[in-house]
Parts: sequence; structure tokens; C-alpha cells
Amino acid sequence: DLPLAEPVGSLSAGDRQLVEIARALLIDARVVIMDEPTSSLGLVEIERLFGIIAGLRHEGVAVIYISHFLAEVQRIADRFLVLRDGCVVGEGATGAATVADLIELMIGRRLPEMFPVFSRTIGAPLLTLSGVGTAGQSGRVDLTLHRGEILGLAGLVGAGRTELLRGICGLDPVVSGQVRVAGYSGRKHWQAGGLTPGVGLLSENRQTEGLALGRSVGHNILLSRLVPFARWGWLDTRAMRQTVERLIAQLGIRALGAEQFVSELSGGNQQKVAFARLLHHDVDVLLLDEPTRGIDVASKAQVYKWINELVGRGKGVVMVSDHVPELLGICDRITVMHRSRVVATRPAKDWTDRDILTAATSGEGVAA
Repeated sequence: DLPLAEPVGSLSAGDRQLVEIARALLIDARVVIMDEPTSSLGLVEIERLFGIIAGLRHEGVAVIYISHFLAEVQRIADRFLVLRDGCVVGEGATGAATVADLIELMIGRRLPEMFPVFSRTIGAPLLTLSGVGTAGQSGRVDLTLHRGEILGLAGLVGAGRTELLRGICGLDPVVSGQVRVAGYSGRKHWQAGGLTPGVGLLSENRQTEGLALGRSVGHNILLSRLVPFARWGWLDTRAMRQTVERLIAQLGIRALGAEQFVSELSGGNQQKVAFARLLHHDVDVLLLDEPTRGIDVASKAQVYKWINELVGRGKGVVMVSDHVPELLGICDRITVMHRSRVVATRPAKDWTDRDILTAATSGEGVAA
């Protein structure tokens, strides 16, 4: 249910997406084009949308469904058509192609396993939350993240996952409890202001919070951490340029150079710039809010690889995603949240997508 009197600009990304879908459905059209309609939707909203699509098909309405979530395409589409560089490179019945087949058509080569298995050791506790509550949230959260671990946060839109990440890193006030990062003093709720040391956040909305679109690639990567380049009151521009060039090469950012405006890059390359800035911060705890939203399949595979490499070096990752197969594929443990409280936490291998949906909607744990 959406607050009808609320200005659209104040709605969450997921609610704004629902408004767009509702507006499109009000037109008595015979053809409906949906471009990445689930990119900002939660579990229940996605199921509701699929029900709407089924109803449209029953009424004889044709739906063109554009998505990078290939499991969704296989689930709801009758036929597929793949474009690459503006040309049709493949089409056919959806049931006749696997996800791997579609990926190969999309990028022109066979990708390795989307969620490769990396051998790593889970270490000592790195981030500990004790009774943490953020402004406007009624729940209190207890969580532990270990070195070398990827902890996934699942839940519905509005479950409090984004608010929790913002509270952990210090962007939003923590009104109760304590946030502890190994090697740093604990931050209590009455310690207002300032970011939590040792913690970095990749925002869910890169265009309004994650990046300065009107600035260059180099500025976006370096601007929030210039201390390593400060020498006797001067900035070492040569070292700055070398750092930017190294990160551009390391992450495969496709740009004309460090001076190109970020606004001119594709969504996938914008996300790579946001990742580059996070890597430049060299923090131990990385909070990733929808890190693969709106990017292509090849870029997603790169993101998964980078995340695994980071935790392989002893970092810890907390990852929010509305795409349950992503959490099941990459995370060591998954925590389900409901109305800003933790419902259950268990190893990813002990969850199914149905169990996660049930826990997220009911607010009750599901037997493993």
C-alpha cells in the first residue's frame, strides 16, 4: 500500500518503481513495455507484478519484458530475444534455452560459473551489533559479521535493511545499542555525528547518493579520501593520477579517461566507479546495498568476483539484495528481517527461496 498523499520524491526507490508500474497499467494499452520493472522491488512486490503480468496475458495484452534477471525471464516469458550492440543475436522459445545460453548470447562468450566457489577461512568477529536501533525503526538488531564472511540481508521493501546499513556506517543516527568494529572503540547511540571508522557503504541509489554525476571519474574515486596524497600542505597529483589509473584498470571501468564525467558512463561502469571509491577507502567492513541493481550480467559476474576477492583478504561484507538467488549464490549466511527486526539467521545452504519469502512476509522463523 502506497501513501497516496506523499510526494513521489520522498518515496523509497521500490515505492517509486511501483508508482511507475501503476501509471503504465492505467492506460488501456494492448502492448505494455516493462523495462527492468523489478530492479527496485522486494520479494512480495515481484510476486504481485508477476500476477499482474499473468492477468494481462489472460486479457490478450502483449508484454515486452526487458530484464537482466534471467531467471525471471525464464519464469514468465514465452519467447526471448537477445540484443547485443543494437543487433538481434538470438531468439526462440524460452524453455529451449538455459540461463547460461542466454548469458553467452548477451555478452558473446561463455562466462565461468556465475557464483564461483572460493576457498576461504571465516575468521574472528569483525562487526558486532548489540541492540542497535535506528531513527524511525522500532526493532533492535543483534548481528555479528566475521572476517572473510559475506552476510546477506533479505526482507521486504521497508523491512529496515537500508536503514540498518546507514546506521552502522554513521549516515543516520543510531538511537539505541552499540556498533563495534574490531580494532576501533565501540560507537554508542549517544555519540552523535561522524562516520563509523573502518566501515564503508555502497549506497542503493548511486545516482543521488553514491556518485557525484557532474564530476569526473577521478574526482569520484578519490575525493572522499585525500589524506594519503597530502604532503606538507600539498596534494601529490602524480600519486593521485596513478591511483585512479590503477583502479580503472583493476575494475575494468570503460571510460575515455579519468577526466570523463561519470554521468556519461553506462550504469554498469558507474557502479564500477562507486566500487573503486569503496576500494580506495580500504575499510575492513563493506556494506553493499543492492550492489548489482541495474547492471548487466557480465558486470554482475565481476561484482561477485570482487566481493569474493575482498573477503578472501580478510574483509567482511554485509550485502542487501532483493534478488534472493543472488543472496543464496554468494553469501555464507543470510539474515531475514521483518519490520526492522531480525527474524532468523542461518547458513545460506540451509535456506530456500521459499523459506526466505515466508520468513520475510510472516515475520516468523521457518524450520531449517
